[in-house]
Amino acid sequence: MLAIDARDVVKTFRSGWFRPRETRALQGVSLAVPRGAIVGLLGPNGAGKTTLLSILATLLTPDSGRVTVLGHDVTREAGALRRRLNMASGRPSFLWSLRVGEIIAFYGRLYGLSGSTLRRRVDALIELCELGPYRRAPYSELSTGLKQRVALAKSLVNDPELLFLDEPTLGLDPDVAGRMREHIARLRREQGITIVLTTHYMREAEELCDEIEFIKGGRILARGTSGELKRQIGLGEVVALKLDPPRVAWLGEAPGVLRCAEADGWVECTVDDAEKRLPELLRALHAEGVIVRNVRVSEPELEEVFVELAK
Repeated sequence: MLAIDARDVVKTFRSGWFRPRETRALQGVSLAVPRGAIVGLLGPNGAGKTTLLSILATLLTPDSGRVTVLGHDVTREAGALRRRLNMASGRPSFLWSLRVGEIIAFYGRLYGLSGSTLRRRVDALIELCELGPYRRAPYSELSTGLKQRVALAKSLVNDPELLFLDEPTLGLDPDVAGRMREHIARLRREQGITIVLTTHYMREAEELCDEIEFIKGGRILARGTSGELKRQIGLGEVVALKLDPPRVAWLGEAPGVLRCAEADGWVECTVDDAEKRLPELLRALHAEGVIVRNVRVSEPELEEVFVELAK
């Protein structure tokens, strides 16, 4: 069953009075997210990621298209849907004079929590997000990483079935970002929450996401797992060989070899499937009397996929 089923979503923003301008933020986007999955939205700035998240979270209305979230139409049934989802931004902003515990309690009250139920929920979220030492600290005194954790705690106050995370580790130190990713993975693993996140950090997408949707200019250009995206745009895996003799003319024409290059005494062959092609190459080289002195295999980085698709 799908948590999100969006079909042909269009959204245009209009600005200006004397010379009105139109910006097509989304141009027929379709998205299907299974329940319990973590799906990443990747793309350059201005690609339409935040606009799409805002529509899915009922904060914006699409101009056209059909969007169903958790079985509800986001336009006609937004009220029923909002209690079942939540959202956290990578640029959180809360009232600066409020303390951490007060911020979480405030949002709990908005969802109808009160009394001992509210206190237990605040306690549980402070423990989950490792905010215990900062419970009484004013928001204005928190570091960027702690503010992100407060935003995550706030987004879980209604025990959502679906969580939208807009750049959840933006500006965080590597160790803090790593702990934040652990929190996100644990939410799916232990509570079964469906998560849709946007990110500019390729490591984050590879580590967390079951599927990645690449969006540019308001259109989905590619979708799939990290490995599938690499294969779709022909990046392939790299089989590096140290050979004696060092040059073999036919390597670039071997089955499954996309391209060959020499670097620092290695012959680097980009192949479609290293697990399949490496044994074939080794057998062919042995038959030709070529000595293979060393071998190493590496996958392309997701960042290379991002660069190719963003061109």
